[in-house]
Amino acid sequence: MALFDDVAALIPTLRGCGADVGDADCARASIASMSDAEVLNVLAETAALAKQVEQVQMAAAGVIAMRSSRERGHSGLSATQGHRSAASLIQDVTGSTKAEANRAARVGEALIDGAAGSDGAVGWDGAAERGPWFQPLRDAMRDGQMTSAQFDAIRRGLGEPPEAGAGSGDEMGDRAAWAQAARQLVGEAGQRTVEELAQAARTIRDMLDPEGAEARFLARYENRSFRIYRGQDGQKRASIAFDDEGEVFVETMMAAVLRPRRGGPRFVDPDEKARAASLIDDPRTNDQLAYDLIIDVLRTGTLADAESVFGTRQAGVRLVQVVDADGAGAPVVHTEDHLISMPAAVAEQHVCDSGIVSVTLDPHGNPLNVGREQRLFTPRQRIALAIRDGGCRWRGCDRPASYCEAHHIDEWDRDHGRTDIDRGILLCRYHHMTLHQGGWRISRRQQDDFALHHPTGESFTMRPRTALSYAWGGIDPPAA
Repeated sequence: MALFDDVAALIPTLRGCGADVGDADCARASIASMSDAEVLNVLAETAALAKQVEQVQMAAAGVIAMRSSRERGHSGLSATQGHRSAASLIQDVTGSTKAEANRAARVGEALIDGAAGSDGAVGWDGAAERGPWFQPLRDAMRDGQMTSAQFDAIRRGLGEPPEAGAGSGDEMGDRAAWAQAARQLVGEAGQRTVEELAQAARTIRDMLDPEGAEARFLARYENRSFRIYRGQDGQKRASIAFDDEGEVFVETMMAAVLRPRRGGPRFVDPDEKARAASLIDDPRTNDQLAYDLIIDVLRTGTLADAESVFGTRQAGVRLVQVVDADGAGAPVVHTEDHLISMPAAVAEQHVCDSGIVSVTLDPHGNPLNVGREQRLFTPRQRIALAIRDGGCRWRGCDRPASYCEAHHIDEWDRDHGRTDIDRGILLCRYHHMTLHQGGWRISRRQQDDFALHHPTGESFTMRPRTALSYAWGGIDPPAA
């Protein structure tokens, strides 16, 4: 087993400080005395080192998974160690959670080229044409470009290409399209959260396989359920499995009520501002408030006064469908909040109930301008910003559009800024306040991506969400 100082010697910033790092306590004391930049360097360097260690760990987990296969029965590795499965054995050895152990087994097995032989030999084959469609993910993992969590999110999100006779009927073409999608998402991995990679992968999969997308949508609908049972403590409890529409509806309903507590946008209207303050001061927990909301909705049913229950921002699901110049709609739509993809038939159904709002966009998702008639963005402009941005554009932020405020990148008074959509951007309340109070600045050259400028001069590209880049054509979708 390597000594602590041997491991610490592999971290350049820690090694360069010249301090005694013979054990964890010494390392913590040394890091506590570092500058902010040095601490960030240590974190980045240890993350890079962890990726290398993780490759070895995944290889071991993969071999354990293959040697614990169901075909081996009681002679399998996990069974001989007294465990039901490879994941159980991995969890016991590593002290990880059940979910982490299952992921290690999945990723480790996927990284192995073919089935391990009787001696358990494992090879790394970098040739994409001889590997599976997810070979780009394996190459990226091997080269330290992504973590096992990113690998698993992309692979599970993309699923498997349709078998011959299903979908397009072109199995080789489908596998090539899935491989191209994997390569494109590898390029996004360094700038996206694991959650966004998973969401983007699911969206791309639905775009590549619209027939399968509808089948998966219907399967989730068939699996919807609500069950009430009594817990061991005697209290009645409930378990619910949502279909896609139900999930988004409940999410937006909860967001409409709990937004002030979750860092939602500030309110200009005095009555709504007072209501938000009252909610923040409410002694109930968020879970208790959510429960009371559900009960109130059930009690009032169709007679509920929406404004008295939800406040100014009434709950609802808004769907976005791309329609080309000839009026042909895309086979897959997505929700404005959370960017969950659904079959186009769902949007057609909703049009009958709630109508549509048409927004004309360029190929990169930029809506038309409105001009300088007023200081604040109009409700229709907010719809356009939500469609274009999909939520807070700050790097790594997952707040949906309903939690965001519209920010003018050109100050209204100082820069004579225009209330135009191409000069506005959605930011969640926290990042909007961070921008104004921390000395940050956002700029944009014509229709290019927005750029976020740190007070020190460093800048970052505020790229749109990956799923939207595919929807608007900013990224050419893989051709199935």
